Amino acid sequence: YDLRAAPRCVAQGAALEFAEAAPGVFVHRGMIAEPTAGNGGDVANIAFVIGAESVAVIDSGSARWIGESVWRAIRARTDLPVSHLVLTHMHPDHVLGASLFAQADTIIVGHAGLERALADRRDNYLESLQGLIGDAAFIGTDTVRVHQPVSDPVEIDLGGRRIALHAWAPAHTGTDLTAQDLDSGLLFTGDLVFDVHTPALDGSVVGWQSVLAEMAALPVSQVMPGHGGPLLEWPQGSEPMQRYLEVLAADTRAAIAAGQRLGNAVQEIARSEATRWQLFDAYNARNATVAFTELEWE
Repeated sequence: YDLRAAPRCVAQGAALEFAEAAPGVFVHRGMIAEPTAGNGGDVANIAFVIGAESVAVIDSGSARWIGESVWRAIRARTDLPVSHLVLTHMHPDHVLGASLFAQADTIIVGHAGLERALADRRDNYLESLQGLIGDAAFIGTDTVRVHQPVSDPVEIDLGGRRIALHAWAPAHTGTDLTAQDLDSGLLFTGDLVFDVHTPALDGSVVGWQSVLAEMAALPVSQVMPGHGGPLLEWPQGSEPMQRYLEVLAADTRAAIAAGQRLGNAVQEIARSEATRWQLFDAYNARNATVAFTELEWE
């Protein structure tokens, strides 16, 4: 590129669509789909909160282009610095858009176990995503370091507006973190709560049931789930998740008690839930495998 050349205009990239859910709180609903070249990996919910002094983003999407599109959406509304990016858990559709924010000196916040989990899975996540969304949408995508690991409850301050963070015991994954905007009361659950999209178990079914029961008692009126919504009434919004996990655990225990082999059992476990969720066949057998492996040692 010739720095001596005259300035010229170039096309500005698109900004991701966000709706204002509460004063200063903006939410984006990802597609209920697997990442593909057609959707570029835009399959997870994302939010940002504007304080008096800075902005916090909740999750970054699955590729750098999504992070860039979030940045443009923020800049359409405020010139304040983006001080924090909160990553709710380790799954690639929520964290792999973070490289843009890391380069902008944003503080990356996550569960205390997140950085190690991403380091262990980095190569697999990147190779898989590139194959799914294609080279063009994948450009610049990578994992990032966690600057602020969270193990105990803590708050971040955006200038008169605080975000409360809570790291949970293994549930959806071993790295689940929620963020609550204390001004609006809105809770960003990450994938601890699914809506429409079949839940994905990558941690502990028993732990997930326990965490949801604890979350149901929180003084929260609405939540933004990791998929679906984008807003759910609370605690009513947890009822489909609780039912699914109850069926998953009960069917798994019954299969184990009957002496079924894992390969046969996973085809039947939680099959009664199939019509209640989208992407059921893509996720339920894997959920049953994880649950079977956990519960056979009870």
